Amino acid sequence: MTTTDIRVAFDRAAQKRRSSLFRRFLRHPGGSIPLAIFVLIVLVGVFAPLLAPMDPNLVDLAAAKAPPSPEHLLGGDSTGRDILSRLIYGTRTTLWGALITIVTALVIGVPSGIAAGYFGGVFDRVATWISDALQSIPGMIILLVVAAGSRNNFELLMVTVGVFMVPGYFRIARSQTLAVRGEAYIDAARVSGLSDARIIFRHVITAVYPPVIIQTALTAGIAMGMQAGLQFLGIGDSNVPSWGAMMLEGFRLMLTYPLMLLWPSAALGLTIAVLAIMGSTLAELVQVRTPRAARRRRRGVLETADEVAAAPATGSVRHEAPASALRVENLHVVHATPTGETEVVHGVTLDVASGEVVGIVGESGSGKSQTVFSVLDLLPATGRATADAIWVGGAEVTYATPKERQALLGRTIGYVPQEPMSNLDPSYTIGHQLIEPLRRTHGLAKATARQRAREVLLRVGLSDPDRVMRSYPHQVSGGMAQRVLIAGAIAGRPSLLVADEPTTALDVTVQAEVLELLRELQAEYGMALLIVTHNFGVVADICDRVIVMRGGDIVESGPVDELFAAPTQEYTRELIAASLDEAEGRAALDGRRTEIPA
Repeated sequence: MTTTDIRVAFDRAAQKRRSSLFRRFLRHPGGSIPLAIFVLIVLVGVFAPLLAPMDPNLVDLAAAKAPPSPEHLLGGDSTGRDILSRLIYGTRTTLWGALITIVTALVIGVPSGIAAGYFGGVFDRVATWISDALQSIPGMIILLVVAAGSRNNFELLMVTVGVFMVPGYFRIARSQTLAVRGEAYIDAARVSGLSDARIIFRHVITAVYPPVIIQTALTAGIAMGMQAGLQFLGIGDSNVPSWGAMMLEGFRLMLTYPLMLLWPSAALGLTIAVLAIMGSTLAELVQVRTPRAARRRRRGVLETADEVAAAPATGSVRHEAPASALRVENLHVVHATPTGETEVVHGVTLDVASGEVVGIVGESGSGKSQTVFSVLDLLPATGRATADAIWVGGAEVTYATPKERQALLGRTIGYVPQEPMSNLDPSYTIGHQLIEPLRRTHGLAKATARQRAREVLLRVGLSDPDRVMRSYPHQVSGGMAQRVLIAGAIAGRPSLLVADEPTTALDVTVQAEVLELLRELQAEYGMALLIVTHNFGVVADICDRVIVMRGGDIVESGPVDELFAAPTQEYTRELIAASLDEAEGRAALDGRRTEIPA
């Protein structure tokens, strides 16, 4: 998907946000009218004792099978009980049963679906298997067994119905979580230091709840139908007014007194119909906000129990710690394929000294991004990384747990991703996305975090930080969005800043401005800067040293001046020629020396 496609998707999301889902639902005739009817039905159930003209179980033999009259507006049943009163009280019973079913299915299905989609692994496989098993079990037989064992306990029966509704919620929550799990802004949130729980509550649930609302409307109708079906079979307390029990009695007298069957059938049919129309309307209004991306998950450097067992204790240092912002020794990255495993990075070793600017350059598929993603724990689900040693800020993290490595993100390591518009969550303001990581990662008070966010926005050249913080991502340009991401990356004052193709999605003028900003920030904060790019023009403009990768290997590395003056590899000469000619490269190098003295 191109940047334009992503921008269009965000613009659509913006239009929807200006008019909330609820407002659009109310303006839709398929939403407002059914909702008004359903609210009226709910009010009837809630205020049944006030609305019913008499006790629903009061027997008046004189009114047995009586036609509608001023005293009994809908007539009397076979024993003389008032049909209207029983219908009103039956509304309460039906709604209560549907509520029990929905709450049971929601509480079990949605959290388990989110957890399965987000974390994957064994839990995902087991939970999916259980969901499939529930769908294959003959539910009516189980309900009959529960009814017999519980002596027709109504609440327990509806809880059982709710359990059989769990797969519907589970599958929706899991699929929506998988869809959003691979979004770039989820990785950006993780790299900023937010915990998995916080990411789920702030970013994943916003994608899950719209289809869950639709599912709830449909589930309520199904629950009411099943409840009426059970009561129609005679399961339940006959003294409790219910639409199903009234339908059973009306069915028995259908030939001699059809009105008894008409009223509860009409009430049940109307309620299910309005719920179905509301669910259909919501499905029409709710659309996916962002493009679906490939699912990613965190993976540590160590993948097997044997490797962990053979490793030193967490935090121990096997070798003397280097005076580097980042050092990786003998890194290998492999990806699972249908035919086995494919290694995409072959024993790479790299070192980024404190305060140094290093560029990793290579064509697409050279392994440069895979190398960086290994350090950031952003490999896709198919990826697995191993290394002899990894140091960050002088501390060895080779055998650190995922939680311990995550603690480095947003503090020691800052990350500037490519495609700025896809790395900001369209559901939240820019201010929220800057403030929250500072509060969660650094423990700052809200006011302090807001002030820090304002300061870094000003520092990256955004002259109206308050307006920017109030804005949603679609309300700023691509260049401004990139500056926002840079602001978020430096807000935690990291010692290492990783920039992945930071200028790819920008036009030439904005590219130059962003590179100038990165140069200034690196010099001002004394950070090490690691830039991943395919463009030697970026390397010439900003880097002190360059690493050239091809096919997962480092083919050449060295100071930028020496490499441009006399590249030793033909591949390097081809990349330089493809990006810029010698005069342009030399001009870029000379310009950098003039602007930023050594």
